[in-house]
Amino acid sequence: MAEAARALDRIDLTPRWTAGDAIRLNNMFRGTDTPSMLRALFADHMLGDVALVSSFGTESAVLLHLVASADASVPVLFLDTGKHFPETLAYRDLLADRLGLNLRVLTPDPTEIAARDEAGLRWSYDPDGCCELRKVKPLERAMAGFDASITGRKAFQASTRNALPRFELDGDQVKVNPLASWTRADIDAYFADHALPRHPLEAEGYASIGCAPCTSKVRPGEDPRSGRWRGWDKTECGIHTPVKDGDPEQPSF
Repeated sequence: MAEAARALDRIDLTPRWTAGDAIRLNNMFRGTDTPSMLRALFADHMLGDVALVSSFGTESAVLLHLVASADASVPVLFLDTGKHFPETLAYRDLLADRLGLNLRVLTPDPTEIAARDEAGLRWSYDPDGCCELRKVKPLERAMAGFDASITGRKAFQASTRNALPRFELDGDQVKVNPLASWTRADIDAYFADHALPRHPLEAEGYASIGCAPCTSKVRPGEDPRSGRWRGWDKTECGIHTPVKDGDPEQPSF
C-alpha cells in the first residue's frame, strides 16, 4: 500500500496587507459615514489587531471620541517624546479620563537617547534624526504587534495631504484615515455637538501641535501644519509620508 502523502509545514510569506486590499477597503466604504465605517471595522474585526495613534493635538479629541464610541477597547498609542508641551500632557490625561480611553504611553529607548541625544538638543540640528529616535522607532516597536493603525490625518491640513485616502498601505500593514475628507467646519461642528474640550494652546494660535521645540504659531492664511518644523525642509515626522496625486497605491476617495 502506498505511503500516505506527508503533509508539509509551510511558512506563510504572504504580506498581511497589500495595495489591492487598501483599494478594496476604499471602494467598500465609499459613501459610508465615519461612525458607521468604524463600527463595521471593529465589529467584524476587519482590520485584525488595530491601534489608534494619537498626538493629542488640537483636533485629536474628535477621532478619539469617534473610536471610543465605536469600541473603547481599541488601544490608543501616545508617543511621549520627552519634548511635549506640558499643556499637551495635561490634555492627554483629561481626554483619557473623560473618554475612557485604553491609553498606552510609548517612550524612546533610554539607551538610544543616551547614545544619540544625551544633551537633548538633536532637534536643533537634525530634526529628522530626533523624530526617528523619539517617534518613529518607538512606534515601529509597538506596531509590530498590530495589523493596522488609525490616524487623525485630514486632507485639508496641508498640501502634502490633499490626496489622502481613507485607507492606505503602510508596509505590510494598513493605515486608516477616518477623517481624510472632513473639513475644518466638520471638525468644529463635532467639537460643539459633543461638548469636547479644546487643546489649551489652540486659542494661542497653535493650529497643529507636536513637540514644543519644533512647533510654532500659525500665521493667517497658512496651512494648519505650517507651524511644524518651521524653517526646515520637513513636513512630516517620519511616521507618515506625503501623499501624492496619481499614486496607484494611494487612491484618493
